Amino acid sequence: MSEAAKSVGETPGTVELAGEAVSGRILCAGKATGPVLALTLPLSFWGGVDHHGRIVDAHHPQLGHSVTGAVLAMASGRGSSSSSSVLAELIRAGAAPAAIVLTQPDAIITLGALAAAELYAVHVPVVQVAPAALDLFRLAGRSGQAVAVTALG
Repeated sequence: MSEAAKSVGETPGTVELAGEAVSGRILCAGKATGPVLALTLPLSFWGGVDHHGRIVDAHHPQLGHSVTGAVLAMASGRGSSSSSSVLAELIRAGAAPAAIVLTQPDAIITLGALAAAELYAVHVPVVQVAPAALDLFRLAGRSGQAVAVTALG
């Protein structure tokens, strides 16, 4: 079993916002930095994001925004079990978010990141934080601030 797979569970992770540490639970290990894209609604990678990392779900408020290289912050994913394979392919192609921060654990998103870590040795951290922390990400996203996600077990 890889180090990424071993890290799933109760291992604490840290998300740094303007020098402030926000604690979380590591769902998939990794380390990344990028601008914040804080979504107002959950997103499905299956049919909601194209192969360039652009949000194409016509009903999503962030339609047209790119997840590529961003620290994607949202409450949770929005289904389809196929989202795991779409996320893994985005990671392989270099079109995925740099990191994913959730307020609810999401097995589908976590599986996609773990599969990419195993298959392609590319680690996109997935961290669960408290719901109140999402407001910090929204503020960082509005200011264009880059954040560092460190999820190493």
